[in-house]
Amino acid sequence: MYTVTVNGERKAYPQGTSYEDIAEEYQEQYGGLIGLVNVDGKVRELFKRLTKDCGLTFITLKESIGYKAYVRTLTMLFLKAVYDCFGQEAAQGCRVGFSVSNGHYVSIGGVPDEGSLLEATPETAALLEARMRKLAKEKLPFLKKSYALEEAVELFSKRGMKDKEKLFRYRRSSFVNVYEADGYCDYYYGFMLPNAGYVKWFEVMDYKGGFLLILPDRKQPDRTEPFAASPKLFATMKEAEAWGRKVGIETVGDLNQEICKGSLSDLILVQEAEQERKIGEIAKDIVKRDGVKFVMIAGPSSSGKTSFSHRLSIQLRTLGMRPYPIALDDYYVGREFTPKDENGDYDFECLEAIDVRQFNEDMSRLLAGETVELPIFNFKTGKREHSGRVKKLGTEEILVIEGIHGLNDKMSYSLPEESKYKIYISALTSINIDVHNRISTTDGRLLRRMVRDARTRGASAASTIAMWPSVRRGEDRNIFPYQEEADAMFNSALIYELAVLKQYAEPLLFGIEKTDPQYLEVKRLLKFLEYFLGVGSENLPNNSICREFVGGSCFLV
Repeated sequence: MYTVTVNGERKAYPQGTSYEDIAEEYQEQYGGLIGLVNVDGKVRELFKRLTKDCGLTFITLKESIGYKAYVRTLTMLFLKAVYDCFGQEAAQGCRVGFSVSNGHYVSIGGVPDEGSLLEATPETAALLEARMRKLAKEKLPFLKKSYALEEAVELFSKRGMKDKEKLFRYRRSSFVNVYEADGYCDYYYGFMLPNAGYVKWFEVMDYKGGFLLILPDRKQPDRTEPFAASPKLFATMKEAEAWGRKVGIETVGDLNQEICKGSLSDLILVQEAEQERKIGEIAKDIVKRDGVKFVMIAGPSSSGKTSFSHRLSIQLRTLGMRPYPIALDDYYVGREFTPKDENGDYDFECLEAIDVRQFNEDMSRLLAGETVELPIFNFKTGKREHSGRVKKLGTEEILVIEGIHGLNDKMSYSLPEESKYKIYISALTSINIDVHNRISTTDGRLLRRMVRDARTRGASAASTIAMWPSVRRGEDRNIFPYQEEADAMFNSALIYELAVLKQYAEPLLFGIEKTDPQYLEVKRLLKFLEYFLGVGSENLPNNSICREFVGGSCFLV
């Protein structure tokens, strides 16, 4: 018998009792479904069993780590349904790719299996969803087994999973955890739920030649919301995915192979040239539209907005325009007027934190040909100050305005629509760990911010991780709802950048103690970075968006 302490309560359980059995006793005390357990500071899956005296806390789907486990389990359940209905080749032909709205897009290879062909149709989507729900009702178990590295490579090679074979070629660990569900085997980065019965909230629909796995709401994971199409974002992500396929870098294994071949410097130049081409196209579109005087740039944290605005300004200059930068941050209201959030902290990301009336008055006067003194915000004193920046808008001049509310028409309500050109920028990661394990764009941005904050503000990785949920909430309220309003979208993610960021992020993460409240997230990020071979930044051009984060940029960023 072992003593287990749960929420201050001590109970005795026989050796070998599953954590799932213990969780069932406490489920009614929790507002969300329990998916994982924290055993003396270490996350464990519920099918693991009791081996010692310990303290337990439960992790529900409302917590990020629990929600991610749900999404992984849902993904494997979908692929198991494809395997059952269409065979191994069809399942391996599915690429679990990017997030769009409240779903994950799964592109398909359409591989014949015994005369059948997997096609994305309403009928196929209904068939797969029905199979998934049947397996969920039966509580199909997901069994976890540890294989020696060579055995795992052989296992996946026999099943035609070449992407995993390539991924494990660069793995330092001697063992690989493989999940099995009634004949279907796969590898997943991160924790899983114990059986398909936990997967209650989802939908499957066909969408633009592939499938959408509709996910539960992050804040209320016991329900799904109707799918809201984001055609511009979808097109941008599909384009990035296609470009990666064109250059032969679709997975981390592909990237690592390129690094080992010594040809990464060529890839860097090609990707940077591709980004410059796209920036040039946006500049041409701006100039082509008569009457545009305000270029409004917005995007989530660590998207590279500042570097992008500089590079766009250079392209505009080559076309005869004279761009002038304006930061919406300079229109913050005084600190004493800044609204506070539910925790009593200053909410600098809400629209009410900006003096919208003064911004519109200044911009309208500039548009009318008047001379205006533009303000500057002093972040130390929390007040706007006279800057001495007196501006009159010339015939060939154009204002490049950067700020999180740039796409929200309430920010620029007084300006004629034809005078505005809106650009949404984000780091939309297109590379996968392998074809069934996507990389969250959020993780890429978090690592960018962590590296930049340490370099420019002396902030610890733990402090950046701690404030990240608040940043995400602000993005959900103030940025993402307006992204489809953009005239152009720009993807600032670089296919090679995580290999570069690794060199800077790992020492920051290793410096965090196990006792830190953010340590579980630190461990997850360190495990994630293990997949990448690290490379130095010496081959990065000095105008690269990546330079905004690792340093060495030719721009003031």
